[in-house]
Amino acid sequence: MKRFDKDRLVLGIAAPLLAIVAALIVTSLVILSAGDDPMRAFAVMADYGSKSDSQVWIINKAVPYYLSAIAVAIGFRMNLFNIGVDGQYRIAAFFAAVVGGSLALPGIIQIPLIIVVAMFVGAVWAGIAGLLKTTRGVSEVISTIMLNAIAASVIGYFLQPSRLAVKEENLIHTPYLPDTSHFFEIPTTPKPVEGFIVVAVIVGVLYWFLLGRTRFGFDLRAVGQSESAALASGVSVKRMVVTSMVLSGTAAGLVGMPTLLGSSYNYGTDFPAGIGFTGIAIALLGRNHPVGMALGALLWGFLERTGGQLEFEGYAQEVVGVMQGVIVLCVVIAYEIVRRYGLKSQQRKVGAQLAAQARKTEKAEVSA
Repeated sequence: MKRFDKDRLVLGIAAPLLAIVAALIVTSLVILSAGDDPMRAFAVMADYGSKSDSQVWIINKAVPYYLSAIAVAIGFRMNLFNIGVDGQYRIAAFFAAVVGGSLALPGIIQIPLIIVVAMFVGAVWAGIAGLLKTTRGVSEVISTIMLNAIAASVIGYFLQPSRLAVKEENLIHTPYLPDTSHFFEIPTTPKPVEGFIVVAVIVGVLYWFLLGRTRFGFDLRAVGQSESAALASGVSVKRMVVTSMVLSGTAAGLVGMPTLLGSSYNYGTDFPAGIGFTGIAIALLGRNHPVGMALGALLWGFLERTGGQLEFEGYAQEVVGVMQGVIVLCVVIAYEIVRRYGLKSQQRKVGAQLAAQARKTEKAEVSA
């Protein structure tokens, strides 16, 4: 048993190390092919990313990325591909901004109400895809992609001055949230860290506990690995599909809250988009593990922060995009290689044990 745990630990460390080395090599070759110095690029990134203002920026940027990855990972753990996190968090943030902008309650009521509205809208929007899959057999990939487009259309319809929005110069946005809706900040130098990082940590802990330490989490993972086996053990596959999509949408509803409650205080045409798709990459990068996804979100923020400095230093602006894609690809390939190696290693060990047992039995029979 100890040997088995040791082998798992070695393989677990080997996979990310292999991915990092491969990513550095491939990225270096790409930079060299453009006629630039890769070592200088890495030095610029390390120097700029280590500055205190960059560290605060990276942490604040990583929070919505992490929440998006959690939303995606809930589906991944059940072999469901929720491609609709982007639409779910945007429509959730929009209606949360509308509700919050129309009320002026004490902060202890106003802030939780806005968050609950966002979680509810995200859950309903994702639940539609779950119901379509269980009742009509519609692939969640197709339905969530289409729901992204529908969410954008719904937002575009209501986000007009004649309906639920106001116009301010060239921007159209929902009414500003009252001061009681502003989330707290953690004072740091030179800029504060957004307090929603606390919520992100709580969500990560709940994700770990719910999926890894409860019967529900066991059933969810069982359905993802084998629906027929889970069904034979008494698990309602349809109920688990809908529940998983609802939970994924609930987490997705939180993705826009750091921006809504911490910086923009309204939903407008300049509200951040695309975070849901970034969450897919980070979930793959972190292997659906809460700590791994946190590190992946920080890495993604680091690359985005230092990418601007690379462009300022004369490097092509596409370098960061190449790095991000290469890192995700290398991680997926490295983990698959290590997984297959570990599987073959276990098979060889089992074969050797069976052969040794057979020889021992044969000797016993001969001596008898």
